[in-house]
Amino acid sequence: MTLGLAGPAFAEAATVAGKPGGEVPFGPVVVAGQNGRTSYARAVRLTAGQPAGKSQTILATYQGGGGPGFPIYRSDDDGRTWTRWSSVPSSASGLYRQPFLYELPRAFAGFAKGTLLFACNALGNFSSTNIQLYASTDAGLTWQFLSTVAQGGPPNTTNGATPVWEPFLLLHENNMICYYSDQRDPNFGQKLAHQTSTDLRTWGPVVDDATGTAYAERPGMTTVAQLKGDLWIMTYEFGEPDDPENPDQNNYTYHVHYRIAKDPESFRFSPDTPLLDKDGNAPNGAPVVSWSQYPGVNGTIVVTGNDDQDFFVNTELGDPSAWTRLSTPMPAGYSRYTIPLDGPGSPENRGLVFVITGAQYGESGPVEAGIISLAG
Repeated sequence: MTLGLAGPAFAEAATVAGKPGGEVPFGPVVVAGQNGRTSYARAVRLTAGQPAGKSQTILATYQGGGGPGFPIYRSDDDGRTWTRWSSVPSSASGLYRQPFLYELPRAFAGFAKGTLLFACNALGNFSSTNIQLYASTDAGLTWQFLSTVAQGGPPNTTNGATPVWEPFLLLHENNMICYYSDQRDPNFGQKLAHQTSTDLRTWGPVVDDATGTAYAERPGMTTVAQLKGDLWIMTYEFGEPDDPENPDQNNYTYHVHYRIAKDPESFRFSPDTPLLDKDGNAPNGAPVVSWSQYPGVNGTIVVTGNDDQDFFVNTELGDPSAWTRLSTPMPAGYSRYTIPLDGPGSPENRGLVFVITGAQYGESGPVEAGIISLAG
């Protein structure tokens, strides 16, 4: 992970449009942060109150926006143009990193369907790390603090330090799951864990999702997607020291691994599988996974990594031998994010995927967005 401490103040109001007349695919178009060190872009498509698959409204954010808190940008044309919408937390001090946006797919914990949740890591004055949760009932215009999911030590990626990182939210049955990376366990340099809540204010015990086989190994950066039926996939970067006999935090590889389970709270029981394309190449760092219903009965798993502009796709429900590359104009970026746009009632969106990304790890560049086609 990166702290991404440098970042400009933001002043963007509207940005360059994509293809005229609603043509797709399009992009990349600039969202924000033209002159800064942006990363960890996140987005959510607003669907509540919209016909199935018809919404064109997307909210987006990123880290490195000049803070405090995170800027929220809004697009009402599938990401072609953007305007500044709000910020979260609305007023705050200290440093915040690793945002995540989520829309409640149904009423939950006293909040209506369509309520927006926002998770992030509050670093404060660098004395602790805090996975915090906020909610918005007005489409992201204003936000209220709900709870702290997990608290760890100061932000420090060295093995032996005790921070928490990188939240990811998922509502499953009657539990809100918050996945995150956890360095607090003395048995592991870092592990993947989750906690659950039924009221969004109190959280249950820590449950492991993935651990290394040696202390120095560092699985991190959980993302999860539902596949066909009752199958779920979790992707993560698997940090391994280049020299296991002399592990050094500055000499790690972070190849992408994944697990598939029938319950998104039970990934710990599934085998750890490295993601390799048909030529034996592995994506590296900051993976994000999503699933499109296109094509055929199995749909397509879409995975992105930090170091590749290509996407890694699988139409065989995660069969380890079935990963191929998909080339698109969308640039690579640290924790590039994807939202498949197809679904019931939207045949015109078959195979279309919204993409938003900041710069690659440790580099400067704008936040950019676009729509790609899995048909190539």
